[in-house]
Amino acid sequence: MFTTSHFHPMFVHFPVALIIFGFFAAIASLIHKKETWLPATSLYLLILGTLAALVAVLTGVFFTEETTGAANEIGELHEHLAWITLGLLVATSALYIYLKVKKIEKPGLKWCAFALYALSAISVGVTGFYGGTLVYNFMILAH
Repeated sequence: MFTTSHFHPMFVHFPVALIIFGFFAAIASLIHKKETWLPATSLYLLILGTLAALVAVLTGVFFTEETTGAANEIGELHEHLAWITLGLLVATSALYIYLKVKKIEKPGLKWCAFALYALSAISVGVTGFYGGTLVYNFMILAH
């Protein structure tokens, strides 16, 4: 039977895939500088991943059940990391969009944006790890 508790597990995979693949596109754009489609692909995946992360966080907040004990501790850490990750993604997206719209080519700002993207990708992975821990170690599943 389908319930609203299925929403969060349905959406969480999108930000993980989009952000990590987008970061790899950003790395590839550093290596293959003549490939103009790589930075654009990286930016689009970042924006889509940020929107997907917003949906994942909101479905987690509104459509998952409360837990107790050790699972609750992991769940609270997972939720806290999810909000941090979303903040990082919003900041990274805003910086990348600003640089693109203003056509700013300053290496320092570009490296700052790249570092934020790296931090965001790591944060997505760590947040996903704790979500997976809830599922696989504590059997917290959609009911």
